[in-house]
Amino acid sequence: MDNLTTVSTFLLWGFSSFPELQDLLFVVIFISHLTILVANVSIMVAIKLSHNLHTPMYFFLFGLSLSETCTTMVILPRTLVDLLSESKTISLPECATQMFFFFGFAGNNCFILSAMSYDRYTAIHNPLKYPILMSKKICSQLMAASCVVGFFVSFCIVLIVFNLSFCNSNIIQHFFCDIAPVVILACNNTSFQKIILLAFTVFVLVGSFIVIMTSYVFIVAIVMKMPSTKGRYKTFSTCSSHLTVVFIHYGFACFIYLRPKNSNSFRGDTLMAVTYTVLTPLLNPIVYSLRNKEMQTALRKVLGNVNRFPPLRW
Repeated sequence: MDNLTTVSTFLLWGFSSFPELQDLLFVVIFISHLTILVANVSIMVAIKLSHNLHTPMYFFLFGLSLSETCTTMVILPRTLVDLLSESKTISLPECATQMFFFFGFAGNNCFILSAMSYDRYTAIHNPLKYPILMSKKICSQLMAASCVVGFFVSFCIVLIVFNLSFCNSNIIQHFFCDIAPVVILACNNTSFQKIILLAFTVFVLVGSFIVIMTSYVFIVAIVMKMPSTKGRYKTFSTCSSHLTVVFIHYGFACFIYLRPKNSNSFRGDTLMAVTYTVLTPLLNPIVYSLRNKEMQTALRKVLGNVNRFPPLRW
């Protein structure tokens, strides 16, 4: 890598374009980061401690909460430090590492959402065979496959990006090492690399979204044949939390990664990326908590147990 580049460090200059907003951004991101951690950890603890939540749906929700937490940990602590620091430098290996873990966990999130949609389809289409079709072994295999494929795609992306030559500007117009702001700094003709990178992005986002939508087309077809209105309502209610998270997640991701890019678009993308990296992980636990009575009950039990601890005496 050193032989290919003359740039050894980058400057994460995204928020420097908004000097008047840096204090506000620090407060918003700091509070959001703490809330994300508390909310997702609460969901994971509730699922772990509540025996009635030991089902495939909540197994995948546990994995999604863990993956979302890791995604934010890759980006937000560094972002908070940069907002308070004059120096916003990041070395080339650190930049590559950040990109690898961010897109690895982001891809993992997409494939877990696909597995969750398949789980809902299986539960509705084959309720009698559901325990066999979605056994612990199969759920673990789906979770492992989501992680392996997500990080394999991320590894390919990082390999392509950091085999480019960086010999001009080292200023990344973003607050983390995202694909487009880094690639635009390359000296090479990057047309071919951009096509390959777009193909990987389409594979993760569009591919997983097609799986989700296909599952729900079959789900709707099955539900509409149900004679009971109450049964239809209960089934749609069960799926509504997952669909809400899907549309929020893919709406932001597709807007950022599947539309044409140029250097003038990065300023707007920086603020949009704050929404994507902060709002989506924050909304996931909120949506699942507000729209799921079983999760509400489990969270109340967990919070009740915490409140029963005796106060600390100093």
